[in-house]
Amino acid sequence: MLRTVLRSGGALLKHSQRTVPGLWVTPVQQRWASSLPMNTVVLFVPQQEAWVVERMGRFHRILEPGLNFLIPILDRIRYVQSLKEIVIDVPEQSAVSLDNVTLQIDGVLYLRILDPFKASYGVEDPEYAVTQLAQTTMRSELGKLTLDKVFRERESLNSNIVHSINQASDEWGIRCLRYEIKDIHVPPRVKESMQMQVEAERKKRATVLESEGTRESAINVAEGRKQAQILASEGQKTEQINKAAGEASAVLAKAEAKAKAIKLLSEALTKQNGNAAASLSVAEQYVAAFSNLAKESNTIILPSNTGDISSMVTQAMTIYSTLAKQSHSRGDTVAAEVPQGRLDEEKAQAENLAPQPTPHQ
Repeated sequence: MLRTVLRSGGALLKHSQRTVPGLWVTPVQQRWASSLPMNTVVLFVPQQEAWVVERMGRFHRILEPGLNFLIPILDRIRYVQSLKEIVIDVPEQSAVSLDNVTLQIDGVLYLRILDPFKASYGVEDPEYAVTQLAQTTMRSELGKLTLDKVFRERESLNSNIVHSINQASDEWGIRCLRYEIKDIHVPPRVKESMQMQVEAERKKRATVLESEGTRESAINVAEGRKQAQILASEGQKTEQINKAAGEASAVLAKAEAKAKAIKLLSEALTKQNGNAAASLSVAEQYVAAFSNLAKESNTIILPSNTGDISSMVTQAMTIYSTLAKQSHSRGDTVAAEVPQGRLDEEKAQAENLAPQPTPHQ
């Protein structure tokens, strides 16, 4: 019996359905939807669908996916709602930004039916209502932003539109999941102005980067010169210190050598025939000095008896003997005063013995 009822119900359902799906036309889109199923007592509801049932014209219940039983004639399937996520293409529309620029914007709306009862009885066409609400909300949100902020704050604009849609669509049993702006079309003149602005901004950045590079280069060059001068001055300082130390060492070495030479000379003069050796040395120095007079300068001063070498040697030895007597009379360790008259006498004697110079050119 049950098999017969099921076969008859399936045949009635098959003949009651249209061979071609009906076209559901809305102002914003065209959507294909199957016709409403007939009450065949035993019904199988597909997954992710909700069938709204009315009993004698009044809401009775919502059929869950799977096997369901209805009373013939009294129960009628009035609405079929899909619980899947629905994608709606929002058509292109005009909007004016805060700085009075007209934009052409279109988007995509993602929504889902959460309450089939509200979606069926709360609004006549839920998808059309949500689409119109998305368009009006988009225009109002764009009017709060300038053209530059529309491109920068695209994500925040989408979230604001979703929030505004959800505030109104809660009564319809629909939840807006997200909204995405697909394209933003700018007028040609505004687009050219934006391109010129971008080029100017890039030139500005290039100029700033070039100036910063020049500044860094100048700073590096100045820093290098400063370091070079510091190193050069330190090198000169070290060189002068080393040179002064070398000169001081040389002076000390010369002084020590001269002291040793004087000591050896004094010891040699105290020995036998020391005066003869001193006379020979003075004579040799006189001849050497006389031979170098004409080499160093064009103007020379010669004594009157230039050729009398013996007199010059005698004069030098007399001075030496006088100084030796004075040194011997004073001693090595005890110094005694010499009468001023004696010093004057010895000085006069030395002056008388000295030859008178005669200028020659």
